[in-house]
Amino acid sequence: MVVMTAIDSQTDTAAPAEPEAPATVPARVLPDALPLMPEDPPRVGDFWLRGRLGANAAGYLYAATDETGRDAVVAMMTEGSADDAAARDRFVTVVDGLPVAAVLAHNDGDDDDLALWVALGPIRPNDGSSAVADERLIAERRGEEVLSAVLMDRVPQLGRVRGPDFRHYWENRRRPGLFRLWPLPWPAALRPASWFALVLSLLTMLVIMALAIFIAWLLFKNSPEVDPGPVIPDPSGTVTVTVTPTTPPPGSGSPSPSPGGSPSPTPTGTTTGPIPTTGPSGSISPGDPGDRF
Repeated sequence: MVVMTAIDSQTDTAAPAEPEAPATVPARVLPDALPLMPEDPPRVGDFWLRGRLGANAAGYLYAATDETGRDAVVAMMTEGSADDAAARDRFVTVVDGLPVAAVLAHNDGDDDDLALWVALGPIRPNDGSSAVADERLIAERRGEEVLSAVLMDRVPQLGRVRGPDFRHYWENRRRPGLFRLWPLPWPAALRPASWFALVLSLLTMLVIMALAIFIAWLLFKNSPEVDPGPVIPDPSGTVTVTVTPTTPPPGSGSPSPSPGGSPSPTPTGTTTGPIPTTGPSGSISPGDPGDRF
C-alpha cells in the first residue's frame, strides 16, 4: 500500500508531458553505382553508361543517361546468354510483358550478332526527394526481373530435388555481350576537364615534335656533303675498251706485209679484258682484281 501511495503521489505532482514533434523522414539516398570496367560499353543506343548497378550470369544492370539528361537503368545480356537463342527469347518475352511507359528503349531482337538490352524508367531528375529513389529502385527491380527470367533462377521447384543442380552451359561467359557504337563515343562523352587534358596533350606533342625537328636541323646543317659512292664493276669482272684506228705518220715506214703479200689491216673495234694498272715505277703491271676499286 505504501508503494502504491508513493507512485500515486508522484503521478499527481508530475508535470504534463509535452507533445512530441513529428519526426521528419529523411530522403532515401540513392546508392552509388560501381565504376565501369574496361570491357563495359561506354554507350548503348542513345544512353551513356555511368556505372554498374548489379550483375549475374545472365547480364548486367547499368546506370545510364541519354543525351537529354534523362536517367534510366539499362539491362544488358552477357556474351554467353546472348549466344543462346532460348535465353534471347526469354529476354524478349519479359521485356514485351513490361508496361509500355517503363520501357524507354531497346534494340531489335533480330540482331543476332549483338547482345540484347533494354532501358527502363522513367526516372525523374535527382532533386533529393524520395520519389526519385523510388523510381530508381522500381527500374532496378524490373531489370532484375528481366535478367532473372533469362537465368531462370526464380522458377519454382516442381517435385522433389534429385540429381545435380541445374546450370546453364554459358554461365562462365560473363563478359558483357557484343555491342555496336555509332556514332562513336568520342568526343561527345568528354567533360570539360577531359577536353582540357586532351588539348594540353596535343599541344605538348606538337611542341616536342617541333623541338626534335629544330635539334635535327642544328645537328645536320653544317655536315659535309657525302662523296659519291665507288663504281661497282660489271658482274663478269671485265671492262670493254674501244680502240680507235690511227694513221701512221709519213716516213715511219709501211706496215709489214702479211704472208699472203697484202699489208695487215689496222686493228679496229673493241677489246675485252681487265684494265691494266700502273705500278709505283710507272710501268704497267697486270691487272689485279683488287685494284679495280
